[in-house]
Amino acid sequence: MLDQLRSMGVFACVVEKSSFSGAARDLGITTSAVSQQIRSLEQEMEVTLLHRSTRRLSLTEAGQAFFHSCQEMLAAAERGKIRINELRDDLVGDLRIATTPELGATHLVPALSHWISAHRGLTVHFEAENQFIDLIQERIDIAIRMCSKVEESNNLSYIPLARVDQVLVASPSYLNQNSPISRPEDLLSHDLIPINIMKNPQSFTFEHSGTGEAVNLEMKHRLQTNNVIVAKSLCQNGHGIARILYLDVQKELMNGTLVEVLPEWKLPTFTLNAMTLKREQQPMKIHRCLDALKQYFVQLPGGRIFQEAS
Repeated sequence: MLDQLRSMGVFACVVEKSSFSGAARDLGITTSAVSQQIRSLEQEMEVTLLHRSTRRLSLTEAGQAFFHSCQEMLAAAERGKIRINELRDDLVGDLRIATTPELGATHLVPALSHWISAHRGLTVHFEAENQFIDLIQERIDIAIRMCSKVEESNNLSYIPLARVDQVLVASPSYLNQNSPISRPEDLLSHDLIPINIMKNPQSFTFEHSGTGEAVNLEMKHRLQTNNVIVAKSLCQNGHGIARILYLDVQKELMNGTLVEVLPEWKLPTFTLNAMTLKREQQPMKIHRCLDALKQYFVQLPGGRIFQEAS
């Protein structure tokens, strides 16, 4: 098929230049190679395309019809080339972004809102799922995920956006009505609200920020959920203590509906990553979207529980 398309291009050039030698100069090949391409076309289609004479070339009836088809093919190929260049270099076409519902609503939409409004040629799809989405199968351009560690991949590139702490939170009323908590071991007499999309949600590894002392323990639980929003609601209604990523609970900590438990004891830190497929050339829309995300996360309020990733 590719050989035939190439021959069609040679034929169209011969007609436009009105000579084999002119087409050869334009295409950068020999005159005999041009002649061979035309002969191959005529033999394959079992028709004569050109009347040849020592003075000039002229199209047969079949050649005239075929020339129009060749022109249409070349025009379509040029349109396709232009479209590919637009998709590679311009902010147009589809952009598919995968993330969790909480990150999408709380951070990605605010991060990209002005950028999306400024680029009307983009059609943006937000795929919000707690489960990991296959970037190739679902044609995802950028996936935003929290990772405790990055695994080497031949297919994926990881762009760190921020380091985010895990925090223990509870409502003021719950803390006032239950036994005091001054050390991690005190948690054993309290109720955990685990978010079961986390790995080992009932297991904890603490490190004291001042002394470096480490404590490992497992908390009991009666209630559990797979959703951060539900976990926050259960906490706010006084049902226990939840371990939540700081980004997901920042607003509640600021307005006082939830408070941090054991702030001097640190839990392992997560990295918020943007994941993309490895390509020799990333489309410009992906580069620009990543720039907008980096700019947003860099400007979030600082402090010990939020730092820009290096």
